[in-house]
Amino acid sequence: MGIQKDRVKFNVGGRIFETTATTLANAGRNSLFGAMFDDEWNLNSDATIIEHFIDRNPNCFSVLLDLLRTGELYLPQNLPVKLLYREALFYGLLDHVRSAKWGPFDGNRLRLARSVTGQAPGDGTAIRAGPDGGCCVAHGSMVHVYDWMMEEHPPINLDYQRVNDAGWIDSENIVLSACERLGKGDGGMGLFSASTGELRYKFNVKHENQVKSYTAGALSFSSDYKLFSSCKGRSNEYGIGVWDQVTGKQIDFFYEPPGWSLGDADKLQWLHGTNCLLVATLFPRKDNCYISLLDFRDKSMVWSWSDVGAPITDERRVRDAIAMEETSSICVVNEYEDLGFMDLRRNAGSVRWSSRSRLMKGKMPDEPCYPKLALHDGQLFSSMNDCISVFCGPDWVLTSRLRRSYGGSICDFSIGGDRLFALHSEENVFDIWETSPPPII
Repeated sequence: MGIQKDRVKFNVGGRIFETTATTLANAGRNSLFGAMFDDEWNLNSDATIIEHFIDRNPNCFSVLLDLLRTGELYLPQNLPVKLLYREALFYGLLDHVRSAKWGPFDGNRLRLARSVTGQAPGDGTAIRAGPDGGCCVAHGSMVHVYDWMMEEHPPINLDYQRVNDAGWIDSENIVLSACERLGKGDGGMGLFSASTGELRYKFNVKHENQVKSYTAGALSFSSDYKLFSSCKGRSNEYGIGVWDQVTGKQIDFFYEPPGWSLGDADKLQWLHGTNCLLVATLFPRKDNCYISLLDFRDKSMVWSWSDVGAPITDERRVRDAIAMEETSSICVVNEYEDLGFMDLRRNAGSVRWSSRSRLMKGKMPDEPCYPKLALHDGQLFSSMNDCISVFCGPDWVLTSRLRRSYGGSICDFSIGGDRLFALHSEENVFDIWETSPPPII
């Protein structure tokens, strides 16, 4: 590795900069500066080269060079942030800029970074965080896609087919599920380019060797490149379909058993440890709730719970569910943000509720958004009206709340790319919450 004597001189847009090989090596092998080193990270020096000329913006180069020196990002007020992002992309330093702007995700240290006004007030359906800090927002038949800099890409238009769910395959590809239009043969699922909105291919359902039109609902993805979706067809295509993410080919289908609900599922969650799929169909989509774990290896339902036949009140009606493999349990929530827990080691067991309704102050809104649950790095998140609660520890103690005063109730939220995105219902605004970067010692 280079030391202080390994000085490197640059002429960037007419300004002279001098640094060391040690500083440049912080940029990494995949950067423009990485090409200046050999395989052993020794500087490729040529005695005839006094300085390296780069025809780029010198002000941005100065900021990026300081970032490599200190690990901190300081942006002068007269330097447009988009200009810096463009220059960082040229040098291969976007990841360094992103890491300096926000740190590793921690629900108890989140701060509101910014809010973005949507394009169609009042009809937000879903928001999904991308793996690199971007997101997509579904509004009816439109999906608006944003990169991590919150630059909007060309929207995806499904031509009056309502979007039910969305999911990121990777930073370049998005899967959308949509309702079937009667008489049109549309609906189902498609893989779209996140940057252009172009349809790359559709995921078909086959029943008795015939391609069927269907409505696709909730989505989930496994680590071995499988895509799962709840499906409703016109004949017997009710259940959970499985496709290869790479080829788009259908590889399996779990048909809905009599007296149960799979095709109308509100939520799917792949459990990596047990190789099973959580399927939850919840009120108000159905009058009753159905939660099950499916094992596709032998087409069995290995665990199930339903409130059919049980006396149900609003205080005990399940609005969302999420599996927690580390504790072999399923967490559920009601419309008052009471958390309940079920033991996966006991089939058809009861819900153990942990009441928090008495802690809520004020009157419930006339049209509250149903709460949603998420689990990330051992922290449990629950949305309720205009805030998101964070629970931690073995007893899931409330440790912090995220709230802002504009936009109305939160209709959906999503965590990914070390960010939390919260979509509000009334003004169709979504918030971006980030963890501050750790201090440089």
